[in-house]
Amino acid sequence: MLALLGVFVPVSVLIPVHGAVQLGSNTGRAWIQRQFIRMDLARPFLVGTVIGAIVGAFVVVQLPDALMKIVLGLFVVLVTWTRIPGIDRIGRSGLGIASSILALVTMMVGATGPLVSPILAQFIPDNRKALVATHAACMFIQQGLKIVVFGLAGFAFGDWLPMVAAMVFTGYLGTQYGSKLLDRLPEEQFRKWFRIGLTLLAFDLVRRGLMAVV
Repeated sequence: MLALLGVFVPVSVLIPVHGAVQLGSNTGRAWIQRQFIRMDLARPFLVGTVIGAIVGAFVVVQLPDALMKIVLGLFVVLVTWTRIPGIDRIGRSGLGIASSILALVTMMVGATGPLVSPILAQFIPDNRKALVATHAACMFIQQGLKIVVFGLAGFAFGDWLPMVAAMVFTGYLGTQYGSKLLDRLPEEQFRKWFRIGLTLLAFDLVRRGLMAVV
């Protein structure tokens, strides 16, 4: 969606507008799937994201966009297909630290959903509904704080409200259909297509990074 938005909006407003749309979409998804949210994971994610957002409000890190895309893409592939050694020992504190880092990253690259998904999958390896619901809750937290930071920085979200509202509405309809599909999809099939989808997104991220380099 970030790439598609780039066709219709200026680059200078791409990340905040994308964040607003994602906030609305994840709010709807978290609400529909609210009974499956793992609060034991969402809480440390919230704490870490608040810390990362506060730091991100004062620290501006300029990294080469192409390098960032390549590194993030390769990281997603690695985490999607392998289990992080010692993830059980890292526990909730590790998730809090990871969410702080992701909160900083999202201020620079916008879309960190593909990064959050495989990390949460490490903690939720056998419950597709809990994974989807908890991911929505975590992204709601992350995108909400990002909107606050951009708002305090003076970004005029009102100028883009009609487009954001339309995208959130259609996204909510998609979430309703997706929730019904999730109920019918076996756990093994979900995990298979979950990994394939993340891998395709990661490879596209790497491709765009390499294209920018050459």
